[in-house]
Amino acid sequence: MVGIEEVAKLAGVSTATVSRALSGRGHVSPASKAKVVDAAAQLGYVVSSNASSLASGRTRNVGVVIPFLNRWFFASVLEGAQQALLRHGYDVTLYNLSGDGRERSSVFEHFLLRQRVDAVVAVSLELTEHEVQRLHDLGKPLVGVGGPIPGVRTLTIDDAAVARLATEHLIALGHRRIAHIGGDLEFDLDFHLPTNRRLGYEAALRDAGVEPDPRIFAPADFTIQGGYHAAKQLLGVPHDRPTAIFAASDEMAIGSILAARDLGMVVPRDVSIIGIDDYDLSEFFGLSTVAQFPRGQGEKAVDILMEQLEPGPDAAPPAATPLPFELRVRSSTAVPPER
Repeated sequence: MVGIEEVAKLAGVSTATVSRALSGRGHVSPASKAKVVDAAAQLGYVVSSNASSLASGRTRNVGVVIPFLNRWFFASVLEGAQQALLRHGYDVTLYNLSGDGRERSSVFEHFLLRQRVDAVVAVSLELTEHEVQRLHDLGKPLVGVGGPIPGVRTLTIDDAAVARLATEHLIALGHRRIAHIGGDLEFDLDFHLPTNRRLGYEAALRDAGVEPDPRIFAPADFTIQGGYHAAKQLLGVPHDRPTAIFAASDEMAIGSILAARDLGMVVPRDVSIIGIDDYDLSEFFGLSTVAQFPRGQGEKAVDILMEQLEPGPDAAPPAATPLPFELRVRSSTAVPPER
């Protein structure tokens, strides 16, 4: 079996340089790295994960904990994180907490504490002080995505501001009777995303001199089917129908577009519809939305994690980093119909 010494000899560098070049840890000049990679390829040398773990105390594995796997947003964050970790030479262990709640206790009390992972990315989970402390006691770096967590480097999205921007777009077009499809109580869990988005929607209306009407709020489950059924109820009323719908996710907004079409309505001539996310099919449906770049959120989380796994002299203290969002106007929103 070819060893690291043979690779070093063929490349004309030290074994330490070979180790740094192939592990991605530590600085190696591009020229030296190219020599090492070429020598390793010629000799058929593959880094032993067991030997590397014993030498460094690392597993080269990061745990990613998410509340749902069957939702586009969470899958997109996971995709961004996984691709970034792959570039850094790390494997991923996924923990999906979409069951009855007992999984979360098992993950934080057992699985993450068995030295199987070097670090943890928690997506849209408002970790408790106990959960954070358990990981910190074991020296496991932790990054949160979705909202502020005391004592943890986090990436935060201002859900109230995102919802306000979407609603203000409709108001600026001249809409005043704007319905809202938001999350139901099942989804108002960590970081209270549905509540915050409804608060942003209501604040934008009040700032425009419009009192929110609870009769044109409909709860749904952040799916296309849920948005479809909610919009059918909102748009099927015989009198005082809303001229616009703000949905708290693009999937629910797409469901709303389909519901309007089934009712014989034309979007945006008869009703304007806007969502949040910039879902993969949003452009196909011509959906106006507020993009929040979930894949970029996963990549950024890994960048922060790498800073903690290999901290430099200017390592940042725990803090909440705001995430960007952007209004994208397409063909699903327009001035309200004349009545």
